[in-house]
Parts: sequence; C-alpha cells; structure tokens
Amino acid sequence: MWKMYIMSTADIRSVLRGGGDRFIYLTSALAALNGLLFGFDTGIISGAFLYINDTFTMSPLVEGIVMSGAMAGAALGAAVGGKLADRLGRRRLILLGAGVFFVGSLTMAIAPSVPVLVAGRLIDGVAIGFASIVGPLYISEIAPPRIRGALTSLNQLMVTVGILASYFVNYAFADAGAWRWMLGTGMIPAVILAVGMLKMPESPRWLFEHGRKDEAEAVLQRTRQGDVDEELEEIAETVSKQSGTGVRELLKPWLRPALIVGLGLAVFQQITGINAVIYYAPTILESTGFGSTTSILATVGIGVINVVMTVVAIALIDRVGRRLLLQVGIGGMVVTLGVLGTVFYLPGFGGALGWIATASLMLFVAFFAIGLGPVFWLLISEIYPLAVRGSAMGTVTVANWGANLLVSLTFPMLTAGVGKPSTFWLFGACSLVALLFTYRLVPETKGRSLEAIEADLRENIGTPTEAAD
Repeated sequence: MWKMYIMSTADIRSVLRGGGDRFIYLTSALAALNGLLFGFDTGIISGAFLYINDTFTMSPLVEGIVMSGAMAGAALGAAVGGKLADRLGRRRLILLGAGVFFVGSLTMAIAPSVPVLVAGRLIDGVAIGFASIVGPLYISEIAPPRIRGALTSLNQLMVTVGILASYFVNYAFADAGAWRWMLGTGMIPAVILAVGMLKMPESPRWLFEHGRKDEAEAVLQRTRQGDVDEELEEIAETVSKQSGTGVRELLKPWLRPALIVGLGLAVFQQITGINAVIYYAPTILESTGFGSTTSILATVGIGVINVVMTVVAIALIDRVGRRLLLQVGIGGMVVTLGVLGTVFYLPGFGGALGWIATASLMLFVAFFAIGLGPVFWLLISEIYPLAVRGSAMGTVTVANWGANLLVSLTFPMLTAGVGKPSTFWLFGACSLVALLFTYRLVPETKGRSLEAIEADLRENIGTPTEAAD
C-alpha cells in the first residue's frame, strides 16, 4: 500500500534526481493535480452561482446554460484530448490543459456579461476534458501494477480535494458575495500543476510506442525496484500486436466488451445524479430551510465526506478489487436516493426531515466516493490496449461529459416539472440498472499488468468471474 511523505524542498529535489517508490509517489501526486482542477471547477460554480444572479439577471434556461457550459467544453476537450494524448504525449497534454484552465478561470473572473461568462466556462471545460483523460491515463501507465489502483485513484482523491477546497473558497467569499474571486481562484492550482509537471517524465509506454525505447527504459528504471526487462518485453510484445489506432479499432469484436463497459460506466456515473448533487447542493440545502451562507458551509461537510470515503476506497481498491467496491457503492446509492426522494415527498418538509435530507445527501456522496467515483476512472485507464488507450479514454470521457451535461442542464427543469421526489427516485432507478450492469459485465483488473489485461481482451475476455480469477 502506498504511503504519503512529507518532504522539504531539498527532499523533493533529491527524489526528482533519484527514483524508486518515493519518486513514483511524487510523480503521481503531481499528475493527480489534474483531478484537483477537475474537482475545483465542479465545486466552485455551486457556490458562485448563488451570487451571480445578483450581477446578471438570468432565466432558468440561461442558468442551465451557464452551469452546463463547462460540461459542453469538457465534452469537446475529451473528444480531442484522447488523440492529443496519443500524438503529443501525456505530459505535454497536462501542461497544455493547465494553461487552458488558467485562461478559462481568468475569463470568468473578469466576465462583463453572461456570454463572456459562458465562454469562460467553455474554456475551463476544455481543460477539464483534457484533465479527466490524461490524469488517470498518465498515472496508470507510469505506476507499478502492485500499487496502480491506489495511485490511479489518487487522481479521484484529488477531484474530491478540489471540490472540498472550492467549498472553502466559496465560504470564504460568501459574506461578500464575491463570485468573481471564487471563480478566479482556479488560476492558482493551474499554475501549480504546470510548474510541477515541468520536471516530470513522459509515460514509458508512450515513449516505447513512439520508438523512444531507451528513454522508456530509463523511466521504468526510475519508477521500478529491480529488473525491468520483463516489463519491457511485455510492452514490446503488446506494441508488436497493434494493428491500428483510433475509434475504428474500438469497434473490432475483441474490443467491444471493453468499449461497452467503459461507455456504460461513463453514462451511469452521471445519470445516477452525483453532479446534480455537487452542482446544486447549496440550492438543495437552501430548500431545507438553511440560509445561503449556512448552505455553503453544509456543503463543506459533504466535501469532507467525499474526501474521506475516497481515501477509504484507495486503501481498499488494490485489496478487495474493483467490482466489489462498485457493487457496494452503487447499492448504497440506490438506498440513499430512495430515502432522499421519500423525504422530499412527505408533507411538512423542514425541521427533522430537512436534517434527514442532508444526511441522505452526505451518505449518497459517501457511497459514490467508494464506488463509481474512483473505480470508473481507474477501470477506463486499465482496460484499453496501448495503441488506442488515449482515443478510447477520450471516447468514453466524451460520453461521461455528455451525460454530465444532460443531467446538469435538465436537473432544474426536472425538479420544477416533476418535483424533487420523482427526480431523486429517477436517479435511484438509474442506480439500480447500474448495479445490474456492473454485476453482469464489469471485469476485475486487480493486481494485473496492463499488458496482461490486454492479452485477456485479445483472447475474448470472458465473464467477469473468469476475469477475476
């Protein structure tokens, strides 16, 4: 199990010159800042949104467009990000994404009108699309198999840390209603990510695939303990079997099971309602009788739970496996969404029922954080062949952001049209279908090299149980 180190500047310099576990932990932690950007953008708009209406008058439709602008940008970023990751390399795309995020945050902070605000959200979204692909992709390709699950899930942990950090930022500026400062703060993690990645190596698998074998071997030697010849041979054998790249390759029969799993989990992660809860948590809590500032403070508690339970998932994911965490997490989401819908349905909402609703929201986030949250991003970084890994993750992530866009855009209209009880019950029904999908189709990848997982696909991966064995 991986450990976290507290290091001085001199220690960091020493680790960067050396290698081993401490180097891979530091490299993974810096790459996981992609997740921090992802989470920060997700959470910061929820608090800023309470005060943007004080500056700009917006209809419900325009509110949905502002809220979902980042999702549209993320879908675009994911659509091109996969190919860019395969062509430019993982590290260069991380640097590019950090720059784009900086520009988007600055644009939102100084926006003189709603169209410019939407443009800033779109630009930020493109960077988030890049980050959602390249963060877990880079870590999964550079991490040793024995700790790949934990290290790749570190990206999702940083998503939750980013969300929590955004809640604190929102609370800090809440009394002043300073939404521009809230949104502009996103420039800070973008700069940290860009500066940190300047000293990091490229993915060894990308280097090998592009003919830079000596560099690939050098990176592996820095990130492994012991002989790397066997891993290099596995990578070479995998590269020799490549017959093509791009989306067309994904449609081949041997890759369809992985494509179905990735697309299914991508859509289920969103239509089960997580980002509706994250984006609209302060608004939902306001409806329970809390004031604006208190609602934002309560979301900090939700953010803390998100972080803590993601840490729990990271501790378990290389021990109990991916499938069990998914099934437990989704099962808990089914129950909490049912309770949440029932609470909003009962007459005399408020008081004790308001607290039950708040507790249900927190439990829902907790179950998401041990299942669909980290496991989805980990699995899609593991189950696709090297030749199409970037493109495949791009395709799946487009589906994820498309579903995110649909949910965030329609959530206000759903709650206004059919009411909160039916909306949460609908999310619960989607969660139940997701549970069945996971049980029937999702394979186990715990403790296996990426090349072994690809070999299973080529041999017709079989049932989830067979793959787990």
